Amino acid sequence: MTATRRAVVLARGLGTRMRRSDETARLDPVQEEAAAAGMKAMISFGRPFLDYVLSALADAGLEHVCLVIGPEHETIRRYYEETAPPRRLRVAFAIQREPRGTADAVLSAEPFAAGEDFLTVNSDNYYPVSALTALANLPEPGVALFEREALVAESNIAVERIASFAICTVSVDGYLEAILEKPDAAAVAVFGPGALVSMNCWRFSPAIFPACRRIPRSERGELELPMAVRDAMATGERFRVVRSREGVLDLSRRADIAAVAERLPRICDL
Repeated sequence: MTATRRAVVLARGLGTRMRRSDETARLDPVQEEAAAAGMKAMISFGRPFLDYVLSALADAGLEHVCLVIGPEHETIRRYYEETAPPRRLRVAFAIQREPRGTADAVLSAEPFAAGEDFLTVNSDNYYPVSALTALANLPEPGVALFEREALVAESNIAVERIASFAICTVSVDGYLEAILEKPDAAAVAVFGPGALVSMNCWRFSPAIFPACRRIPRSERGELELPMAVRDAMATGERFRVVRSREGVLDLSRRADIAAVAERLPRICDL
């Protein structure tokens, strides 16, 4: 396998937490409109947050990007097709008809993948270019894992939230071994500050698609990507781990907006 130049960006989420009113978060009218609609990726920091996500992908050498959106997200499509089409990226769209989970979102991008490897990232996370570059240049499927201590120091995410993120274990030869979702306090303590945390930043081969089809709905009633990854691993797929000591910016709720604004790069080139 060679470096991939394709990426799938998951932008279909309902943005439930972002919709909730927060009197401590003072938003301008443009930000308020996007937040009230639950479109986290379109919250403006001079330009939409998603622009920064796409700029990082372009900096990492990605050339073809598929935005997974819902049928109600014509605003996103119009922005990238008519208002501000990117110069450095070719943008396609995949429609996830219903918000049935992240595995279902990835499955909707199968035609875009065209039988090739591709990166998958969240639209409400800004990942370090170094991690994206390393994943894109792997000769095989992989996952970027972030050291918990670095996430606490370099991200805008509260320690309590990071403690609830999935912790991963790695084999001696550098491959993903297990995903521990929603770890309890005892597990967090055992793994310590060097715990490797998943922020949903993957390189997938086409083998992920049948895995997404095979899994059942979770207890939350969704088709979840970690379950598909476990299914793929059970049938022989291996994920090379890329370790990162950098931070990831997270735009999940209104209270995140001010902190993200302080940390976003000043240059955004599409």
